Amino acid sequence: MEIFINNTPVTTEEGITLDRLIASQGMSAKGIAVAVNNRVIPRAAWATTPLEEGAKLTVIQAVCGG
Repeated sequence: MEIFINNTPVTTEEGITLDRLIASQGMSAKGIAVAVNNRVIPRAAWATTPLEEGAKLTVIQAVCGG
């Protein structure tokens, strides 16, 4: 199935959960926030959040600096 991560199309397996997708993309779960279809998903719910065809994910990485 095709989903979008920060507007970039990604092909992945049907019914993949958010935590597995993050890991499959080589992203560290530490320091990121994820919204699926404009709804922020709490990290505790990532393992139980299945993704559907066409889902739009926004991944935000925390950075330090000033």
